[in-house]
Amino acid sequence: MAFLVSNTMTSPALMVLLCCFLLIANGAHQSEACYGTNQKLQSLQVSAPANQPYLTSYHFRPPQNWINDPNGPMHYKGVYHLFYQYNPLGPLFGDKMIWAHSVSYDLINWIHLSHALCPSGPYDINSCWSGSVTILPGDKPFILYTGIDASGQQVQNLAMPENLSDPLLKDWVKFSGNPVMTPPNGVKDDMFRDPTTAWQAPDGRWRVVVGGQIDNEGMAFVYWSWDFIHWTKLDHPLYSVQETGMWECPDFFPVSINGTIGVDTSVLNPGVKHVLKTSLFSDKHDYYVLGTYDPQMDIFSPDTDFHGNSNDLRYDYGKFYASKTFFDSAKNRRVLWAWANESDSTQDDIDKGWSGVQTVPRAIWLDKSGKQLVQWPVEEIETLRGKQVSIHDKELGSGSIVEVSGITASQVDVEIDFELPELEEAELFDPAWVDPQQLCNDKNASIQGRFGPFGLLILATEDLTEKTAIFFRIFKGQNKYVVLMCSDHSRSSLKEDLDKTTYGAFVDIDPHHGKVSLRSLVDHSIVESFAARGKTCITTRVYPKVAVENEAHLFAFNNGTQSVVISSLNAWNMNQARLSEEESFKL
Repeated sequence: MAFLVSNTMTSPALMVLLCCFLLIANGAHQSEACYGTNQKLQSLQVSAPANQPYLTSYHFRPPQNWINDPNGPMHYKGVYHLFYQYNPLGPLFGDKMIWAHSVSYDLINWIHLSHALCPSGPYDINSCWSGSVTILPGDKPFILYTGIDASGQQVQNLAMPENLSDPLLKDWVKFSGNPVMTPPNGVKDDMFRDPTTAWQAPDGRWRVVVGGQIDNEGMAFVYWSWDFIHWTKLDHPLYSVQETGMWECPDFFPVSINGTIGVDTSVLNPGVKHVLKTSLFSDKHDYYVLGTYDPQMDIFSPDTDFHGNSNDLRYDYGKFYASKTFFDSAKNRRVLWAWANESDSTQDDIDKGWSGVQTVPRAIWLDKSGKQLVQWPVEEIETLRGKQVSIHDKELGSGSIVEVSGITASQVDVEIDFELPELEEAELFDPAWVDPQQLCNDKNASIQGRFGPFGLLILATEDLTEKTAIFFRIFKGQNKYVVLMCSDHSRSSLKEDLDKTTYGAFVDIDPHHGKVSLRSLVDHSIVESFAARGKTCITTRVYPKVAVENEAHLFAFNNGTQSVVISSLNAWNMNQARLSEEESFKL
């Protein structure tokens, strides 16, 4: 295979194209495991039972078995691609993880293709772990991924499509010179993984970040390359923090300081800030910091220090991990994916035959304040909306509960705006309350306050013996009002052996000068909630015993002593997304 090279291309781009040619022509090879044993792997899959009350209807998932990290999402020649960590052998994490591959036109309805990367060579024989896609000049996507080699060492490998004219990119080949990066001196063999999407700096060289740890100092290693094959480690990390442990699945990208428009990963100008995200292995949360990237020094300087605790910014304050963004050139937005792990037992997962879903893809941008990011479900999710019910200008007195009837409450999209009266009577906020999750535990939905708890009761039984409460409390601080958002699972299910952690976060809004808004996407066993139009997000996994399918109910409630008003509530039945096999996909 040969490529036509434009005379107008820059020298680095020309070098990249020549290397692409060399990669295909001089020894790149297809993964035999993906093809030679694929039928065997399929035959070992666990069949999911027919009765599946917790199986999602519009969240991305494979038909069965285990999934975790989203890998290499991209938009390529009119098609969205999502790769993801998958165990084809069963519903638990395995020691032969692969890159599964699905495609879509709209980020909502998906076609499952044949697996993209499977263990095959000495550099990834024990698993193909997470990584990213970078689209090089000339629309040439490259995968950088972590392989677990024959000795158990984590190394970084390279792959590219076998046929660039195929918009589905069904077949991938691995570079015969893999690995292209190995653990540097001082880094343990199992603490060097998850390369990011690369960016091209003003000097023409490519940079990529790899997550790691030295002693207990978490860090983002930086490597550079002219040709995307030969990589050199910088002497210093992009950024590091003591006592934060292993940094998994790092992400590094620019966001515009004006507006919601996304920008390509290589954009560098005065109109952007940079985001550095890390998934902390120690507590399984995704943290991020905003700051400035210096391309000459290859240093990231955060606006505020990162500590890896409850005072730091997170994408999501619930069951949300190993996230990955990509620049969607089709709609000029940055899109965020993440893994929502289960909260039931291992035996439950075995019985179900599956484990894990991806969150709904979210558009992500910089808030007008410049101090945090904002997330909102991609607009395409609204194409699944069906029957709508509404409530307007409804006062909720103390102890009020109002059912939102006429919808399928186990599969619903609900948006609600609350108006509050004068807040002078709000409870006083104690400055010692620095951990919002603990505060939500101490002041759960059954504990009456003044302004709050008020919000939604989701996946509830008619008699409220089961309910997941998503709610707010308003406190009066020294200089401002404090808004607390909680997701209370303490009574979410009558089943035992479940993780019923209650999650919480503060919301950076002034309730005295506007409405308090909440949106919740409910899909059988997952609830994604967005406060203040996406300033604060909490994702949860719930497994009611009784409140399933048509037995689930949705309520608005107020358990505070002070009245609040529902200025607007709109709820929509959500139709099922199409998740099908390759044979049904027509270009």
